[in-house]
Amino acid sequence: MSDLIYDRMLKGEAKLAVIGLGYVGLPIALDFARKIKVVGFDINQERVDMMKKSVDPSNELEAKDFDGCDIEFTANIDDLNDVQFFIVAVPTPIDDANLPDLTPLLGASKTVAQVLKKGDYVVYESTVYPGCTEEDCIPVLEKISGLIFKEDFKVGYSPERINPGDKVHTLQNVVKVSSGCCEVSSEQIAKTYELVVGAGVHRAPSIKVAEAAKIIENTQRDVNIALINELSIIFNKLSINTFDVLDAAGTKWNFLKFSPGLVGGHCIGVDPYYLTHKAQQAGYHAKVITSGRYVNDSMGFYIAKQTVKKILAQGKHIQDAKVLVMGATFKEDVSDIRNSKIVDIVSELKSFQVKVDLIDPHADSSEMEHEYSISLAADPNNDYDAVIVAVNHEAYLNLDEKYFQSILKDSNGVFVDVKGIYKNKMKELDYWSL
Repeated sequence: MSDLIYDRMLKGEAKLAVIGLGYVGLPIALDFARKIKVVGFDINQERVDMMKKSVDPSNELEAKDFDGCDIEFTANIDDLNDVQFFIVAVPTPIDDANLPDLTPLLGASKTVAQVLKKGDYVVYESTVYPGCTEEDCIPVLEKISGLIFKEDFKVGYSPERINPGDKVHTLQNVVKVSSGCCEVSSEQIAKTYELVVGAGVHRAPSIKVAEAAKIIENTQRDVNIALINELSIIFNKLSINTFDVLDAAGTKWNFLKFSPGLVGGHCIGVDPYYLTHKAQQAGYHAKVITSGRYVNDSMGFYIAKQTVKKILAQGKHIQDAKVLVMGATFKEDVSDIRNSKIVDIVSELKSFQVKVDLIDPHADSSEMEHEYSISLAADPNNDYDAVIVAVNHEAYLNLDEKYFQSILKDSNGVFVDVKGIYKNKMKELDYWSL
């Protein structure tokens, strides 16, 4: 019976559930709900209540995206009793020591295990290190359910490729990687995802291969950005504009186009630590990956120190200085503040006793206060010694030099352009970028 799970869902005889309805889980749940019966489960009742009203708590989807969906939103585990195909899409963060925190993942596994039945499927989408699904999650499913893996239930892994704020690379038009614990489950899982992924599904030969493929996607980007960040530090000492160098080098056909910047968020700034942790367990110290992480994790402090140097160079007392930081989210035009490296800029400036105002058109001040004990200012003042544009939100792109001069104390005040979006546009301000 379990081998026919795909056909049963198509006939409406079986339901699919998505466990965890954040940036990853909600879009997947809604896409499936246009094809088959879906239960959307989240432990946060407040979020569930919002989704019942066609409101996305993550501010990624619009009300119309909920239209035409056969979905039941719930925080009640009893509503999962008649589900046969589970997709787990919960966060996999790191702790204060940069070690994997599997608490949400194992918690979701316990939830599924309580309602797991013979013939059911469980597919994990959360980013993990190779081996995590089989070594950490499946034992939880077996212990609590009393069922036997492979014999009674099937497990697969299909890493998410959701990019917050990206309306182009969506679930439907990006190739999906999937895997199963056996040949039959692999095909059933792949066919299920093909219901919603128009770009197609790549069938990985094993769960570990699929896990490894995901973890290196973000690790590769992290290492490449770290190289450019280190180059920007070197070029700064040589009084060379990094973006000018990248423009020139980018004319070669095989030059990889990466830019310097802050590497935060819940993917690139986190996932490499999962891989280095597993490598350490296997007896190997990952040198390149660890070095890249060190460089990228230090960039917020570096930007703050360069700002302080520029203020001091203008003959001002740093204890009396006031700085405006524009942008608080981890990337442009999203409301997501998780693992935002803007916080490093703010904390480093404050360590020099600098007064800091932080603004952002997308971030929620109460969330910033809860997560980082930093409040957002409602509006900028006009008494700043320096302005740092840290996130290239669309709302900032058309601001001109006159605007920034109007909020700075001096017409030649310090202007820090982290992403280089104002390059060659500032003529009078004391301009600096990575």
